[in-house]
Amino acid sequence: MENIQKKKNIMLVPVDFSEISLNALHHAALVAKHFDNDLVLVNILEDDFLSSVFSFSKNDTKDELAKEALLHKLNEKASEIKTKYGVDCKTAAKSGKIYKTIIETATEYDCDCIIMGTHGASGVERIIGSNASRVISYSTVPVIVVKNDKNPNAYKNIVFPLDLTSESKQKVRWALHLAKAYKSTIHILTYRMSDEFLNNKMMANLNQIKTLLSENGVAFDEKIMDNNDDFASVTLNYAEAIGADLIMIMTQSEDKSIREYIIETYPQQIVNDSGNVPVFCVNPNHETFKSEFII
Repeated sequence: MENIQKKKNIMLVPVDFSEISLNALHHAALVAKHFDNDLVLVNILEDDFLSSVFSFSKNDTKDELAKEALLHKLNEKASEIKTKYGVDCKTAAKSGKIYKTIIETATEYDCDCIIMGTHGASGVERIIGSNASRVISYSTVPVIVVKNDKNPNAYKNIVFPLDLTSESKQKVRWALHLAKAYKSTIHILTYRMSDEFLNNKMMANLNQIKTLLSENGVAFDEKIMDNNDDFASVTLNYAEAIGADLIMIMTQSEDKSIREYIIETYPQQIVNDSGNVPVFCVNPNHETFKSEFII
């Protein structure tokens, strides 16, 4: 019979050679090595930046020259990754709006996730934060947001915030994949509600997820807070207290009609204030799910 080789999973890493983007690359390389995945490294020149550098309107010649230089640097970085981690990397230098080009590149290379670095959202860093927000909001694949070079060779402790939205339960599919791969413990964090009907619904959601984790042999524990006055702060404090390696969040609710809000208050606060803990972001507006997803 013909030997059909299974497609390798591919992860996209935007690289602008800043310390934060190189931290994300280090993180992605360790994850890719763990699963024998490939990486695509992309650098994006914004059109406005090109115009300012060359002091006149953008033209194709200058654009290509700039991209050639960046591609050379990317290839050097890809070679380093191959030598250090044994991970194969494709490279791409593009121009355009950063967040749109990242998403387009992920589609072009059929990537299974995006791993990117981001600052918080203060001062000049708001620009970088804004690009990350838009990638998170519009991506059809999960986005892992990384801020430092903490060794991600094991997502051993995963914080799993649970609320009443149906989208929150969608995360369990991704949690199962990660937990099985890393032999992780899923730390479910939820809260009691004053309304008895809603609280019963919340507890039913919790029990459903616990059953699913048990059936799949995944270790878990639960923490039920008395209220949800500031669930984002509670989540972040809890993640820090248990030494979490990852926080899993949904980035929108399905009935969100105004996309210009980018990501809602809770996930935005989690991404901005998560400190050293990477954040795994899933956009529930898209039902894309690959059963072979293994990151």
